Amino acid sequence: MCKPQKSGILVLEKQNLMNKTKILVTGGLGFIGSHTVVELIQSGLEPIIVDDLSNSELFILDRIEQITGSRPKFYPYDVCDSDKLKTVFSENKNIKACIHFAAKKAVGESMKIPLVYYRTNLVSLLNVLETMKEFNADCFVFSSSATVYGQPEHLPANESSPLQKATSSYGSTKQMAEDILEKVSATGSLKTLSLRYFNPVGAHQSALIGELPKGIPNNLMPFVTQTAIGIREKLTVFGNDYNTPDGTCIRDYIHVVDLAKAHVNACNYLLTHADSISYDVFNIGTGKGISVLEIVSAFEEVNKVKVPYIIGSRRDGDVESIYASCSKANQILKWEAQYTLEDMVKDAWNWEKAYRKHTK
Repeated sequence: MCKPQKSGILVLEKQNLMNKTKILVTGGLGFIGSHTVVELIQSGLEPIIVDDLSNSELFILDRIEQITGSRPKFYPYDVCDSDKLKTVFSENKNIKACIHFAAKKAVGESMKIPLVYYRTNLVSLLNVLETMKEFNADCFVFSSSATVYGQPEHLPANESSPLQKATSSYGSTKQMAEDILEKVSATGSLKTLSLRYFNPVGAHQSALIGELPKGIPNNLMPFVTQTAIGIREKLTVFGNDYNTPDGTCIRDYIHVVDLAKAHVNACNYLLTHADSISYDVFNIGTGKGISVLEIVSAFEEVNKVKVPYIIGSRRDGDVESIYASCSKANQILKWEAQYTLEDMVKDAWNWEKAYRKHTK
């Protein structure tokens, strides 16, 4: 019925009705969302985007069309507005599945404005679930996070690893969301896969879409690229006194295109195994831990450019080290990361250069 392709995406046979299924993608013009929309279209599916543009740009819709030759339907709505969500479902009667990205996502920021994170991330989730139930859509792929593990006692973290107390408000919202989804799915009204992914970086190889934070970046890679191109004076590395080989935090960095393909595989798996699924979780990463300074060094070496940096104090909410065991996703979702660290830093830099050239 399904067969893995070289691209890493699980595609359905032509006869399957999934080719006529509409997939709602909340936050679909954001960094991960836009890349997932591209992969959905290239897999023969029809994504419908809802995005309030609070951390994305409308021109990304044009770029998606440039890459795929298809312009997805777009609604500039906030998913915290349940009436607007109902409009989307009313105008697209056969939405069967939802991939839910729309949320606030910065660890550091979440420690400064926790109430905003709890309200935004949880109300948006509840609105989507209630609207899906009303319109008989029952397949849900959730954008979860490795932050649900807190600081794991043992590495690599796998799906059976005990969840430690979240170190950030952002991580706490993801833990709460997973608990909500597990309990709702247990009623039989919802089929859910939560993808716990690690640190997405890189950009589409076309350099037409990539990570585009508004204001000062909260994530490492866009701060690196903006420093390298001269927009930021220097990068601050938050702490070099961790119990790691070079003293800086270790993360599992994954290319955003690999991550996007994992979402497509998860969606396909849900829609073809709906009778046997209630709720499940999958790690999505590379299984390799890379430090902050290793990222900076690889970026400089691959792209032949310097990244000025200083060592700052530790940042609230950061864990010391985390990376994934992804064998479960490899075996069940038929997904595996394909891109290397060199691909990640090269594609991120190409996107930054192309974007700045376009905006001059």
